[in-house]
Amino acid sequence: MASGTKSKGTTKPKSKNGAKGRSRSSAGRPTRPKPWGTIAAVLAVVLLAGGVFTYAFLEINEKEQWVASEENPDPSENIDGVKREKYESGQHVTGAQRVAYDQSPPFGGPHDQAWAACSGVVYDTAVRTENMVHSLEHGSVWIAYNPDQVKGGDLDKLKGKVEGQPYMMMSPWPGLDKPISLQSWGHQLKLDKADDTRIDEFIRSLRENQYQNPEPGGRCDVDGTGFDPANPPPFVAEPPGDDAVKMDGTGAVDESAQEMQGQQVPPPATEGTAPPASEQPPAASGTGAPPPSQ
Repeated sequence: MASGTKSKGTTKPKSKNGAKGRSRSSAGRPTRPKPWGTIAAVLAVVLLAGGVFTYAFLEINEKEQWVASEENPDPSENIDGVKREKYESGQHVTGAQRVAYDQSPPFGGPHDQAWAACSGVVYDTAVRTENMVHSLEHGSVWIAYNPDQVKGGDLDKLKGKVEGQPYMMMSPWPGLDKPISLQSWGHQLKLDKADDTRIDEFIRSLRENQYQNPEPGGRCDVDGTGFDPANPPPFVAEPPGDDAVKMDGTGAVDESAQEMQGQQVPPPATEGTAPPASEQPPAASGTGAPPPSQ
């Protein structure tokens, strides 16, 4: 063998495991596999929690959308189909009078001095309109329905929204041009189906709404008022006559309505006091009594 030539036999043999063997030897221990199952489980929990949080957040925002506030005094403005009118409040009529209402069912205007019970009452028969309108003034929502079109399960759905609920009442309205009509003071929404989501939106927006109802928080019980929810005054289907109280209060009996008509209402006289000067009888002739001061 020539001098300077390396012998092939002197080459150090490779490990049977090759590079892997060297890697394992340098690491000192085998490489552990990634815990993909645990990672997937944790990720699933995080995603589920995020979904629950998002759903709850959206639900809260959805409910808050229909809550009246100083910044949002009439949430029903976001409800499609709501009709709005401005009405004077505090105009009362007697039980023998009728009002020539401008809407059917009405949702504001002159009304009976006695309000209808509105603490979650479902009336089986149609009730005198003038009493129902007074309850709207106190902040109630009135669900009226056509008894020929709403029956069975649909009727039960509506009852479930009223029974036992404060400032809620429900009654049939014969001849109603839609199956369902919701009334709050100055607001009305007519619908075709009992499962329409706008029913709940209307109730949340306007029931006891202090910005839309003239007397929010007014009484719904009828103790001492003469109104009997078990035997309420009946609905009158015939149109009112020419002597009916007008929507501007003409013909109303209470002081506020008469003052709005430009009439002067004298204060009630009390025992032992003289009537106003304009009502005093003239002095007898020859007495020399001075005329009443102007």
